Amino acid sequence: MKRALVLKQDVINAIEKVGVTKGDTIMVHCSLSSMGFVCGGPQIIIEALLETVGEEGTIMMPTQSWKNLDPTAGVHWEEPEEWWQTIRDNWPTYNKDITPTNTMGAVAEMFRKWPGACRSDHPARSVAAYGKHAKYLTENHDLSNIFGEGSPLSKLYELGGKVLLIGVGYDKNTSIHLADARANYPSKHTAVESSAIMENGKRVWKSYETLFVDGEDFEEIGAAFELEHSVQKETLGNATISYMQMVELVDFAVEWIEANRK
Repeated sequence: MKRALVLKQDVINAIEKVGVTKGDTIMVHCSLSSMGFVCGGPQIIIEALLETVGEEGTIMMPTQSWKNLDPTAGVHWEEPEEWWQTIRDNWPTYNKDITPTNTMGAVAEMFRKWPGACRSDHPARSVAAYGKHAKYLTENHDLSNIFGEGSPLSKLYELGGKVLLIGVGYDKNTSIHLADARANYPSKHTAVESSAIMENGKRVWKSYETLFVDGEDFEEIGAAFELEHSVQKETLGNATISYMQMVELVDFAVEWIEANRK
């Protein structure tokens, strides 16, 4: 496939065609490289999104820093086990102004420091947001409540939020984790995770219990969802973009998980 040239106006045109409009509150997942040559890089993607939703709208993105988890979770798979305790003792504490994202993509990495953006306090599973509801969405992100009720995802659901996938599939669709939290299924269980945080002015390696999630069936959930619900799609450069209602997706995913997960 010939590599496409993508300009800012192309981005605006494509996201408007799928239905993004003034005042929308949107969770965005984006792969910059999937589009081809984006003239201006992540900056023009963010500008296009913010200009399209306007002052009454809100953009949210995952800004996870999951390397700040215990090595037993597999996040430092490339390092020998004899280093693990040293990693626990020395990994930098989460600082929402400094800590980089891990594999969230170039757009999310720039977005976390966009002037006026807010970022949540979770040391491994943060989100960032800009716009009317940014503060509300990102505040009080509890250590043990990553994706459940009261988390940024449930707040987005309550606001009637939407999901925009740019060049990525449902395996990157974080919103389905809210369905993980709401659904009842036999294999549902919690896990103890640990992260480096600042507590009472000191660095601590903090352990906390939270819902175990992995997203292995998210692509299957997405395929089933699209058979029953309207998902607006458009081409942007070499990528496909998809736009959907978060409430529809999460409600469907709860039913699917309860019917299919063992």
